[in-house]
Amino acid sequence: MKTLSRFNLHVALIHYPVIDKNGDTVASAVTNLDLHDIARAARTYGIRSFHVITPLEDQRELAGKIIGHWTDGAGGDHNPKRREALELIKVTASLDETRALIAGENGAPPAVVATCARRYPDALGFDRLAERLETGAPHLIIFGTAWGLHPDLIEASEIILTPIGDHQGYNHLSVRCAAAIVMDRLLMSRS
Repeated sequence: MKTLSRFNLHVALIHYPVIDKNGDTVASAVTNLDLHDIARAARTYGIRSFHVITPLEDQRELAGKIIGHWTDGAGGDHNPKRREALELIKVTASLDETRALIAGENGAPPAVVATCARRYPDALGFDRLAERLETGAPHLIIFGTAWGLHPDLIEASEIILTPIGDHQGYNHLSVRCAAAIVMDRLLMSRS
């Protein structure tokens, strides 16, 4: 039986719209490592669901094959813990579709929380977001692949989360590491 956090928290990995190293809008590829590592962190911290968002049909199919191997196939029989983590994943074509799924399960759409390594003046700190989670209202934290979420997507979010740290002049954490750090800071401070 799954033990969930008392918080109504969901995470999503966005593959479009994201930016590349030149700041151009791109769709990035689904990676096996991201699916496994973020799902395992999400399961560890009791996240309600992990959404992989891509408009590209072939990438949704690829994600489905990877997930299926570990949830319905031989991989799940071999490693039940991995199956349990990957069962949290839902693959969708858009952020709107993801929000609708969460709203359908909760009776209300989630507040979208954008993550970014760049600083925004109105960014909310981890402690303040953790306080908001105490209300039980659904929240969806979105993480960007490639070089991060497109600025329009960040600015359209209800909440922008403050960056993880000053990066000491280096600003290029993997999304897997960033997601785990964010989950830990939010959920362990309130456990």
